[in-house]
Amino acid sequence: MGRVDQLWELIALIVGIAVVVAAVVVGFVRGRGGRTKDLAAPPSVQRKVPGAQLPPSDSSEGSDDDGSVATRPAAGTQSRVETAETPLLEEPPTPAVERPESARGRLARLRARLARSNTAIGNALLALLSRGGLDEAAWEDVEDTLIGSDLGVEASTELVGRLRTKVKVDGATDEPTVRGWLREDLLDLVDPTMDRRIASSRVDGRPAVILVVGVNGTGKTTTVGKLARVLVAEDRDVVLGAADTFRAAAADQLETWGARVGVPTIRSDKDGGDPAAVAFDAVKAATEIEADVVIIDTAGRLHNKVGLMDELGKIKRVIEKQSPIDEVLLVLDATTGQNGLRQAEVFAQAVDVTGIVLTKLDGTAKGGIVVAVQRKLGVPVKLIGLGEGPDDLAPFDAEAFVDAIVG
Repeated sequence: MGRVDQLWELIALIVGIAVVVAAVVVGFVRGRGGRTKDLAAPPSVQRKVPGAQLPPSDSSEGSDDDGSVATRPAAGTQSRVETAETPLLEEPPTPAVERPESARGRLARLRARLARSNTAIGNALLALLSRGGLDEAAWEDVEDTLIGSDLGVEASTELVGRLRTKVKVDGATDEPTVRGWLREDLLDLVDPTMDRRIASSRVDGRPAVILVVGVNGTGKTTTVGKLARVLVAEDRDVVLGAADTFRAAAADQLETWGARVGVPTIRSDKDGGDPAAVAFDAVKAATEIEADVVIIDTAGRLHNKVGLMDELGKIKRVIEKQSPIDEVLLVLDATTGQNGLRQAEVFAQAVDVTGIVLTKLDGTAKGGIVVAVQRKLGVPVKLIGLGEGPDDLAPFDAEAFVDAIVG
């Protein structure tokens, strides 16, 4: 029995040692776990919400009941649990699309600005005609003044002849009478009977097609953008075609103009693309969305560059494979005066110009160019640019134009 007692005492001792060792091991493991968490806490993680951009956070983290991660703000800030329905940042508001005012009567509102650029005709002529004692030298001065205003030799000679006849028959040279004669004869030369409407409504179930052409530097792309504003103000659904693929910034510039008034722009997906293909796609897109009008911007080109003029003819032919062209607007820089007339002739031969847009008529330009270019091409001036503002393109009004000249 003594040996049995000794065996049980040995077993008890072994069990006791095992219990103590186990306790020590458990305590050691727990101690290491706590220290590890304190020294290397995991970084803050936020749930990614589609469409929301989350700001960086230095707050500690906790856990929602559903297992999603939420942030705990630093002391002193309001606690917020982020969910998929409540992003931390709201989407920025979409910029409001501009709604231009109607262009009707715009030329009359810009009359003072127009008058400043035409004092060579109005004030100088009135001073000459109302001074009395009009001899041959005085009439030569009158004719020189008219020619200097870019009216052209033929029109200037015609106007002087009319005025001389009236002075001879009536004998009056007082300013009110002379002003009335000058207004009447100038208005006749400008010809208020010409059809100056812009093709901007659907024709036979298709959109109207406007092709805009011109020389480099005339403000052609800007004119297209401003024309889009004019037509949007008249409640037209417009599509723009960026077929000026040679100037790197042209498509971006036109797209910006269109975006401001909610108008789509069709453009090439690469610089230097085929302009005829862009024009074709723009007409096709306008047809598919049932737009009222599509305006095609083309690259500026010198009138004496045969290859470029031939390419303009190609654009016209490609467009006409799916739709007639209803309007070809030639953009001319009014400050070029008589030099612009030769340009106009060449463009008219290439693409059958139907209307003129005179830009930069607000500076040193001389208003007689209106009469000269209409006589040269037999087509009307339909729009004039009177400034750099987005709404400074005005439909041409013959009476308002003449009134701005003679006062």
